[in-house]
Amino acid sequence: MYVGTQMGGSQLAEAGDRYLRQLAQLGVKHVCIDPEGSAYDWTRDSFARHIERIEKAGLKLDMIQLPLESSGIETNRSKGIVLGIPGQRDRELDGICKLIEMLASLGVHAVKYNFNIVGIPRTKSELGRGGAVLSTFRHDQTTDDDVLTMAGRVDADTFWERITYFLEHVVPVAEANKVRLACHPHDPITRPGYRGVDRVLGTVEGLKKFVSIAESPYHGLNFCQGTIAESMENPREEIAEVIRWFGTRKKIFNVHFRNIKGKKFSFTEVFPDEGDMNMAEAFKIYHEVGYDGMIMPDHVPHIDGGAPMETAFSFCFGYIIALFQANGWDPYGP
Repeated sequence: MYVGTQMGGSQLAEAGDRYLRQLAQLGVKHVCIDPEGSAYDWTRDSFARHIERIEKAGLKLDMIQLPLESSGIETNRSKGIVLGIPGQRDRELDGICKLIEMLASLGVHAVKYNFNIVGIPRTKSELGRGGAVLSTFRHDQTTDDDVLTMAGRVDADTFWERITYFLEHVVPVAEANKVRLACHPHDPITRPGYRGVDRVLGTVEGLKKFVSIAESPYHGLNFCQGTIAESMENPREEIAEVIRWFGTRKKIFNVHFRNIKGKKFSFTEVFPDEGDMNMAEAFKIYHEVGYDGMIMPDHVPHIDGGAPMETAFSFCFGYIIALFQANGWDPYGP
C-alpha cells in the first residue's frame, strides 16, 4: 500500500499542472485523476494524452472515476443506470464497459464509482479546532426528509435490483480486462425512506451483501473509513473488525483515510489526528490484511489561508507518509 490522492476533471481544469507538480513535490506519486470533460466522451487518444500529462508531472495514474458520481441523481451522468430506465441504462452500461476495456488497454486497472441517488446529505457546518469549518451531519436537524428527488420512492428491493443489474453486466467485463471496480458506500447512513430512498449501501451489512453479488476478485470497495464509521455506534471499537472482514477477503481496492468525531446519525468530519478512531492502529490493520492500493485523504476540514484545500490536504499527506515511515514501510509505492 502507498499514499495517493484523487481529483475530478473539473478540479483538474481549475488547479492545472501546477497542482500536479505540487503533488509530486509533496511525495504523492499515485493518483486517481480524471480527464476533463464527460467520461462518455473520452477517446483512446484523449485519454492517452491525459496519462502523458499525469506522467510528465512525475505521477502515476492508478485509477479513475466512472461516470457514476457521489452527487445527487439530478446531476448524475448515468441516470439510466441508477434509475433503472429500460434502454437508457443498457446504453450507459455499454459505454461504461467500453470505457473499462479502453482503460485496461492503456494500463489503468482500477476504477471507483458511486451508486447514489440523494448525494451526500449534510446539515449546517460546525467549527472545529482553531475555527476550522467541519462538514457535519446531525440527522435530528435535517429538514428535507420528505422531499423526494426525481427518483421518487426507491425501496430496498428496488435499489438492490438496480445494483445487481449493474454488477451482473459490468463485473464480467472488468474481470476479463483485470480492472478493479471500487464502489463507495452511501455517505452517510440515513434512516430508511430518507427523501424517499432506502440507502442500502450505508451499513456494514449492506456492504457485505453488496460484495457477495456477482462475486469476483475485481468487485469490491472504495473503502471510505470515515463513511463506514458514520454508521457505527462506537467507531473506535468497531472499525478494526470491519477492516479485517473486507480486507482478508480482498475486497478493499482503495482507502479514503478519514476520521470523524461522533457516531451513527451525528458526526463531524475532522483531521485524521483528532477524531474518535485510532488511525495509526487502523493503518496497521490495512497492512496486516495485505491491502495493496492507495491510502488517500478525503473530505478535509476547510481552514484559513490563501490555499485552504491545498494546505489541508498537504497536512494529511504528511500524516499518512509519517505513519508509513514510523512503521518502517515505503510510502511511495511501485
